[in-house]
Amino acid sequence: MKVTINVNGTDYTREIEPRTLLVHFLRDDLGLTGTHWGCDTSNCGACVVLMDGEAAKSCTVLAATAAGHRIRTVEGLEVDGVLDPIQQGFTEEHGLQCGFCTSGMMMTARAFLDAAPDPTSLTDEEIREAISGQICRCTGYATIVRSIRRAAETEKEELPA
Repeated sequence: MKVTINVNGTDYTREIEPRTLLVHFLRDDLGLTGTHWGCDTSNCGACVVLMDGEAAKSCTVLAATAAGHRIRTVEGLEVDGVLDPIQQGFTEEHGLQCGFCTSGMMMTARAFLDAAPDPTSLTDEEIREAISGQICRCTGYATIVRSIRRAAETEKEELPA
């Protein structure tokens, strides 16, 4: 079947099998390998992308159902050479180790901060709950929480007065 999917602001039309998962469309058809395919059970969260601004596990979404929606991957966070505050936060606070979960963690955090009325007032517990669908086997999540908090603070600093 032929589908057109908007990924990171660009429409892509491809001929796919109806059973193709969005994670495979992104990785295999578009070469966007930042979205990882991890557990094969939708438990780890390494495959999270934004679908119309909301976090979605791309290993559970058929590519055909993504047609007509806006998909944003980790490759879409950086714009014109400028890192997203989430990416900057993860860099500055060392929010990654092996990096396998990082793209999904960043996309979940991006959706979370976008939905929060005042991201700078979030507690560590609220941040931990927001990323509870993500599994990181390398860290104790402390640096990840600090990374997300740094991103929230950076965004507040960048708001026009």
